[in-house]
Parts: sequence; structure tokens; C-alpha cells
Amino acid sequence: MESRMSKHLHRAVQDLRTDLVEQFGVVEQMINMSVRALVERRPDMAVQVIETDDKVDAKDIRIEEECLKLLALYQPVAIDLRWMVSAIKLNGDLERMADLACNIAERSKSLDLFPLFKVPDDINQMVTITLEMVRSALDSFIEQDAELAREVISRDDEVDRLNVELIEELQSMMKTDTDWIEPAVHCFSATRHIERIADMATNVAEETIYMVSGDIVRHKHHLEEGNAH
Repeated sequence: MESRMSKHLHRAVQDLRTDLVEQFGVVEQMINMSVRALVERRPDMAVQVIETDDKVDAKDIRIEEECLKLLALYQPVAIDLRWMVSAIKLNGDLERMADLACNIAERSKSLDLFPLFKVPDDINQMVTITLEMVRSALDSFIEQDAELAREVISRDDEVDRLNVELIEELQSMMKTDTDWIEPAVHCFSATRHIERIADMATNVAEETIYMVSGDIVRHKHHLEEGNAH
């Protein structure tokens, strides 16, 4: 009986992995398209991102319900329990990333009212690193690779630094020409959302380390940075 339950749990976990990878694929595309809408002035892409959010929300609920059902049915222990708890948190992080992509899309729609305003080029580098973090975070979770997860965490400072530089550039634009104040504020808001997506990727990486080793590293790297100064 226990062996049969174990097989059912294993199959259910594999199905959940597939669902999470599919959800990630949709969310990654939303992030990509939202930034393209912002930089390339593509209102059609912004609309598509926002319309996709309902699909992500529906799948988010379905995945969470399935995780809770498996917890109740099989009462997994040790690594299986940690995986299930981490999967619930990863699922929530993916849903929040989708919401942030929608926020970026909304900011891009607002920027469409200012066709002469140029989004700073540095935003592309910030997005590239953020998307690499998001992909690596999911890979680390699926492959249960704690080292890759630690690499993701280490890159968060790069995104934070670029965000500060972009804010300074936008502030300079606002001081140079008051006509750019409103669009620069929309752009600043978008960069803040990109930075938050990187934070979500860091959360996933932290959960991966917990899942693999049982070690809770949340906040620890920030404490280590503080002690280094």
C-alpha cells in the first residue's frame, strides 16, 4: 500500500513540475513582452500581457489546490514535504511576477502618450540580467541545484546597482526638461517593477536551497553583506 502511495505521489509531483514549468514559460513571455512594449512602444504587446494575466491566475489557483490536496492525501515527509512547500511558494512567486509584468505593461501604455521620450538604454541590460536570474532560479528548483540557486542570489546586487543608475539618469532628465517629468516617473515605476521581479527570482533561489538542504538562507546574505562593511 505504501509503495503504491509512493508511486502515486511521485507521478503527481512530476505532473506538478510540468505545470510549474508551463506556468513559468507563460510568465517569462509576459515579462519579455512587457519590456518590449515599454522600449519598442508596442501597445499591442502591452494589451496581450494584461489579457494573459487571467490565465496565469487561474493556473496559480489550480496548482496551489493540487499541492494542498497532495499534502493532505499523502502527508509527505523530509525532502518531499520541503519540495511541496517550496512548490507552493514558487507558484505564488510566479503569479506575482506576472502581476509585475502587467504593471510594466500599464506603464508602457502611459508612456505611449509621450512618443518623443526615449527610454534609457541601460534598461535592456537590467532586463537581460533579471531574465537570466528568473530562468536560472527555475532551473535550480527543477534540477534541485543549490549552487545554481546561490549564483542567482549573488546577481541580485547587479540589478539593484543598475536600478540606482537608471533612477539617477531619469532624475537628470527631469531636471534638464520639465516636460519629461511625467514620462520619466512612468519609466522609473517600470524599472522598480523589473527590480522586484529580480527579487522574486532571488526568493525562488532561496526556496530551492531550503528544499535541497533544509537550510533557511532568507535574509542571511543581506546580513553577511552588512557585516562585511
